[in-house]
Formats: sequence, structure tokens, C-alpha cells
Amino acid sequence: MHMETIVVSASPHIHSDRTSRKLMYDVVIALVPAFLVSLYLFGISAFIVTAVAIISCLFFEFVIQKYVLKTATTISDGSALLTGILLAFNLPSNIPVWMIIVGSLVAIGIAKLSFGGLGFNIFNPALVARVFLLVSFPVQMTSWPSPVVNNTSLADAVTGATPLGIVKEGLQYGETMTELSSKIPSLSELFLGISGGSIGEMSGLALLLGGIYLLVRRVISWHIPITMLLTIAVMTGIFWLVDPLHYADPLFHLFAGGAILGAFFMATDLVTSPVTRKGMVIFAVGIGAITVVIRLFGAYPEGVSFAILIMNALVPLINKYFKPRRFGEKIKFKMV
Repeated sequence: MHMETIVVSASPHIHSDRTSRKLMYDVVIALVPAFLVSLYLFGISAFIVTAVAIISCLFFEFVIQKYVLKTATTISDGSALLTGILLAFNLPSNIPVWMIIVGSLVAIGIAKLSFGGLGFNIFNPALVARVFLLVSFPVQMTSWPSPVVNNTSLADAVTGATPLGIVKEGLQYGETMTELSSKIPSLSELFLGISGGSIGEMSGLALLLGGIYLLVRRVISWHIPITMLLTIAVMTGIFWLVDPLHYADPLFHLFAGGAILGAFFMATDLVTSPVTRKGMVIFAVGIGAITVVIRLFGAYPEGVSFAILIMNALVPLINKYFKPRRFGEKIKFKMV
């Protein structure tokens, strides 16, 4: 008699030929345009930061799994590779190599494997590492190389504030947006990537192309990225309409900093985001709102990383109250 093997596993039970490995490499492919832009703007420095982050993430995942946890290694599933790329995308191009390695250890060893590995981590590993480095080494993490000098040459040796930082500092010292307009990149420059910042958040165009690829491939749904960006646009738009001299316009907030990178590539992490559409919308609204509050009223000019991590912590609660209907659950009808 032939006996069929019955596999018992935790939900969700989805019949599909798409594996975690395929999903991870789809995201990697989507990040290629932004990586090419970083190479153009920062040259070999961007390549070194990305290569070190990837290699060290793969190394720590292999060593910790094999020799510390003594479990099967999973470096081929693409998750450590993706973590390395996203970590690099959240760093300045002139950060010391040893700090990148420390960040990789935090991302893989603490934020991922200490929770049980892929599928069990509560927080986005790359963002945990970024915030750890920002708190531990604030000077190195906020010294942003200027990619273009005099619109002609690349020069990593020249550093300056990000557009968000320029606006934040200028407004604190009594300047108006009219006066600051000559100090910050134009919308077209922000869209193309000619501004200061982390190597992966430079070009809104490149990130949008990658985001569209993920949507077309159905790796992600539109609920988180669109809702998050719309929330940022609406909230900053209200402040801008009320007082345009002391608040930047919505398009500036969308294309400056890590809003697009966070919306399409980090907030949509399948492990650390809600499972239902309603939950995704609540999650994304929270990220957008917290980002705006930090940008406008907080000590830091940027708030995307903090916002995503805060909402990551609330995902279990969101999943509890916005869970799908159980199979076989009775539906109550009202008599009209």
C-alpha cells in the first residue's frame, strides 16, 4: 500500500511555486537601478560599502548558524544577501569598513538569528543595524559625502548635510523656505539623485523603477508603499498649505531622504509587516505619520527608520485585530 506523506506546518498555507529564495532575489533585482546610480555618484566607495556589507552579512549568518546555533545554514536563500544590500543602502559612502562589519553583526546576529532566523525576526534587520550605528557613531553616520561638486566632478572628500538636514537646521535658526530654496537641491535633482544622503536613497527615479518591478512581479502589494507615501504627502501638505514659509512642500518630503526606499523595500518586508490588507494600511499610515512627526518636530531630520521599527513592534497587535476570517467560521446575517 502506498502511503502519502502529510506535511504539518504552521500557517499560512499557500499553494504556489514561489519560494522565499525567489522573492528575495526579485527584491535584489529591483535594487539594481539604485545601486547603479550609487556607483555613478560615489564611484568605488559605494561598491566597497555594498561589498563589505554583503560579504560580512553572509559570513556572520554562516558562522553563527554552523558553529554557534549548530543548525542548517541558509546563506543561499537570499535573505542575508538582501540584508547586506539594504544595510549598505542606509549608510554614507565614506563610513569606515569596520563599522559596516559591526552593523552586519548586529543585523544578522542580533536582529535576525537571535529571534530564530528568517520568518521569526520581529524587526527589519538592516534598520536595526542602521539605528544601532546611528546611535553609537553619530558623527560618522551623519557625515554625508557630496556626490557632485560644481555639477562636474565626483568628490567623496567633501561632506555636507542632507537636504532634510539643511531644512531642519535652517528653520531652527530662523530662516524661511524661500531663503533655504537656494541651499537645497531642486525637485529634479532629488528625483535623479544629485543630493547628499545614504548611497541607496539618492535617486527617486531608480527606486520607483525598482518598486514598480516589485509590484508587477507581485512580490509586494500596493497597500503599504502607496499608503505610506500618501500619508506623508497629505500630512506635510497640510502643514505646507498652512505655513509655506516654515514647512517644505510634500514633493520635497517624498523625494528627500529615505521615504521611497523605506516604503517599497523595507516597510514591505514580508516577515515584519502585517498579513492582511487592512492591517497593511494601518501599518503604513502609522509609519507615514511617525515619519512626519519626527521630521517636523523631532531632533532628527529623518524619521523613516525609527517609524518602521516602531510599527514593526506593533505588527503582532495589528495582526491580532485585523486577521482574516477563519475557514468555516459562521457569518452572521442581519434581517432587513
